[in-house]
Amino acid sequence: MAQSFTTERLSVWQKRLKLQDWDIAVVMSRTGDLKPKTLGNIHWDTDKKEAVIHVLDPADYRLPFHDMLDDMEFTVVHELIHLKLAPLLSNVPRSEASRRDEEHTVNQLADALLGK
Repeated sequence: MAQSFTTERLSVWQKRLKLQDWDIAVVMSRTGDLKPKTLGNIHWDTDKKEAVIHVLDPADYRLPFHDMLDDMEFTVVHELIHLKLAPLLSNVPRSEASRRDEEHTVNQLADALLGK
């Protein structure tokens, strides 16, 4: 059920963020397959316009069901914002500080888009 929910939300947000020309998939991933203290990630190929969003598997969540689904949608939106910003940030030197600032900004944008 979580897979179909995230795939449906991906479709909605992909359209809203004008990313329909991308082939994007959502994959459920276990905690051990993600970086520590993260709930997901995205990997993309700009030339092929393909991306995969990894979202924490329901088996690893410790939230009530509806909160878990909300969190999964947040993760999808969060990762799509990273994809949307990628061309803008591709020439910015990467550092721990710039990554932290990017994450903070992406979280704020995702919260705003989701009405939180």
